[in-house]
Amino acid sequence: MINIMKRTLLLIISGLLSISLFAQKEDVPKGWHLLDKQTTGYYGISLDKAYDFVRAKKLKSKTVIVAVIDSGVDTTHEDLKAVLWRNPGEIPGNGIDDDKNGYVDDVYGWNFLGGRDGKNVEQDSYEAARVYHEFKEKWDGKDVDTTKLSADDKYEYTMWKRSKAEVAGNVNPLEVYQLQRMSKTMKVGDSLIRGDLKKDEYSCKDLSAYSTKNASAQKVKDILQSICKENDSQEITNQQILDELDGELSKMEAAETLPKPFRNDIVKDNYSDFNDRFYGNNDVMSSNKSALHGTHVSGIIAASRDNGVGIDGIADNVKIMMIRAVPDGDEHDKDIALAIRYAADNGAQVINMSFGKGYSPEKKWVDDAVRYAESKGVLLVHAAGNDAKDVDTTYNFPTPILLDGKRPSNWITVGASGDPKAGGLVASFSNYGKKEVDVFAPGVKIYSTVPGGNTYQNLQGTSMASPVVAGLAAFILEFYPALSPAQVKMVIEKSASKPGKVKNPETGEMVNLSDMSRSGGIINAYEAIKLASTIKGTRKMAPVKPVKSTVKPNVNE
Repeated sequence: MINIMKRTLLLIISGLLSISLFAQKEDVPKGWHLLDKQTTGYYGISLDKAYDFVRAKKLKSKTVIVAVIDSGVDTTHEDLKAVLWRNPGEIPGNGIDDDKNGYVDDVYGWNFLGGRDGKNVEQDSYEAARVYHEFKEKWDGKDVDTTKLSADDKYEYTMWKRSKAEVAGNVNPLEVYQLQRMSKTMKVGDSLIRGDLKKDEYSCKDLSAYSTKNASAQKVKDILQSICKENDSQEITNQQILDELDGELSKMEAAETLPKPFRNDIVKDNYSDFNDRFYGNNDVMSSNKSALHGTHVSGIIAASRDNGVGIDGIADNVKIMMIRAVPDGDEHDKDIALAIRYAADNGAQVINMSFGKGYSPEKKWVDDAVRYAESKGVLLVHAAGNDAKDVDTTYNFPTPILLDGKRPSNWITVGASGDPKAGGLVASFSNYGKKEVDVFAPGVKIYSTVPGGNTYQNLQGTSMASPVVAGLAAFILEFYPALSPAQVKMVIEKSASKPGKVKNPETGEMVNLSDMSRSGGIINAYEAIKLASTIKGTRKMAPVKPVKSTVKPNVNE
């Protein structure tokens, strides 16, 4: 999920949130998440002090490759061009699989949401609807004794029952009607504004001097400006809001409507065959719209430091490998599993995963990929989700609990922290979990790169907190490359700052952060690098052969 635009939009539509409420929040400076609490008063990660520490010790850094499994990246951005991974075994644009890894011209990474004809998946359906309709004929109306089912069938049936309750059991006709009316009103008003402004896509900045006597157009302006205030960004566009609205409406209508095969119509692989893995194309950007999320995430991790433009990323000697596998909608397990394997096979030491969903029908494929990454010494960093829920008792896939009950040692789950001047120490939208969330990191009003070549924007969500942790992990590995994923995880958790009482985002109660995460802390780069300096590394990378394929690689004929 990109940020809390959707949640805010639904609250406005429901009449639960007023415009005046947004203005009550204080502001935080751009880049507050990097600041030091003692010297600035903001609850950042003390990054400058961490750099002072490594300089004082005269440590030399080693380049670390961070894979970002996401929606895409703007490869032309002024603050990212210098930090993008370039495949050393590939000659750009020659149409040949030079490094013979099965992926032609994978210069910056790979796009598992692409077709051989150059088309790309941007919008997709939601996994709950896909699961409900795929297994409806098999399980609906059946008298099922789960004690007699195989492990695979039990998992499938239990998952399908959940999807039925979500897709078909909780549909409120009044809410559907209200959302349909809102969608119609929004589109009428939006059409008028487009005509008045003479542009198809406009932002809050464009609306600052816009006035209208039309009620529908005024409503669109009010909603868009309200969401921009909540997200502290004037760059959010009408198209982003309309996409969120259409997505929510399609979810509500899913009980009667088969999900469109967006991915299959373009990718054209045999989805049921995991060995059919050489699909996709090398377009890791796709479009400005698609690349918004991934570009923002990449900038948080590694935007060029001290170059005089834009922002500073966290790690200063990192290469970002973009693997496009996350559409506007829910990702598919096969794409995620292959993205993890691609990253591990091509040298990534850290993988950031700022995505999640409530169902995982092919979880075994993802589990195997996680084990594979663990065997290759790769750390996985995952966003906890933005539903203000306890993920100890709800679902946010992928998950470090494997089907066999075991837990990998190379996984960190991240909740979003904030600042008292930006809504509180724990973000109001963040998921939490005493067992399942490892640590919290800044994820509110995070200023970073967005598509456009030289454009920046505030976004928020655990999607932004996760790359803060991935960036810190990369920073640690730059200077202490002998540390294993488990050791890096331990360092980040043990060094986290303990803020004391915080507000539970779901219940509103004041609790200890240790009641909402395993570490009970918010990450601190300075304390982490100090702790890392005291540990003898045990990094080992067992030789693991990639999965063999019987399918012809995706090469030009």
